[in-house]
Amino acid sequence: MKAYATADTANVSAKPGLAARLKKEWRKNAFVYVVLVPVLLHFLVFQAFPLGFSFVLSFMDWPIIGKAEFAGFKNWETFLHDRLAWKSIGNTLLFSLYYILPTMGIGLLLALLVSVRSKLAGFFKSVYFVPVVTSFVVISGIWAWIFKGNDTGIFNYVLSWFGIGPQLFFSDSKQAMIVLASLSVFKVCGSTMVYYYAGLKSIPGHLYEAAKIDGASGWTMFWRITFVLLLPIHFYVAIFTTIGSFQIFDSAFLLTSGGPNYATTTIVYYLYQEGFVGLRMGYASVLAYVLFFIVLILSLVQRKFLGKEVHY
Repeated sequence: MKAYATADTANVSAKPGLAARLKKEWRKNAFVYVVLVPVLLHFLVFQAFPLGFSFVLSFMDWPIIGKAEFAGFKNWETFLHDRLAWKSIGNTLLFSLYYILPTMGIGLLLALLVSVRSKLAGFFKSVYFVPVVTSFVVISGIWAWIFKGNDTGIFNYVLSWFGIGPQLFFSDSKQAMIVLASLSVFKVCGSTMVYYYAGLKSIPGHLYEAAKIDGASGWTMFWRITFVLLLPIHFYVAIFTTIGSFQIFDSAFLLTSGGPNYATTTIVYYLYQEGFVGLRMGYASVLAYVLFFIVLILSLVQRKFLGKEVHY
């Protein structure tokens, strides 16, 4: 028994101390820690801290200029009775309806077009992707020119060929949101094309060959093979287009300023107005967290129905 006790004591004393283990770990993975430290600092300063601070602000009355005061659940109660906040959420949902499915559908259509073997396929890939890399301010200016609400607008000029009178577009509460959504679709569909194109190239060709042998038509192969095997791409595109639709701000800010009659006031635009124009940072933080929970719930629902594994 004494011999065993002596051996255990020797083993314990032989283990290196904490400082020695840290020094050894540093020598082994020094480069990894040097690279990770700036990334972690950036995450803490620009993501973790603002997230926590905004949660604290949601319980505060802080007008930026002046002293912050604890307000309890006052900001949250204000949101529940704020008709404009609920209208902005409804407008955002309406924008998502006009934006998500057309973006996915047009992106898939463009991917199918450029996947066809042709000498001009590379040229059309570049053309379709140009709006993605073009400044949103430039595209907004072009859209304002095309959909000008008088006889000088290009779209109204085309409508006149069919005997249709000038439309107000941005000045019409029923048309403004559709025009803004079409602008975002035009801007983003090139990037969705890239995702769908990559998905199309990953589908094994022998599946189509077997379907042809069985006498399947092109339409049947699309719905039974292509569309089904693109399910992971559908899920990813649906997630990022949904998040993008609820973050829409620039088009409402540049073209309509939330009008007419608050018809294009989205949740992010309303958040901007409350936080940076009205200097109600506490209430703006509440709106930010409401936006976060809405996007989280929608993402979970999409994962439930679209986030399934596909085996080729």
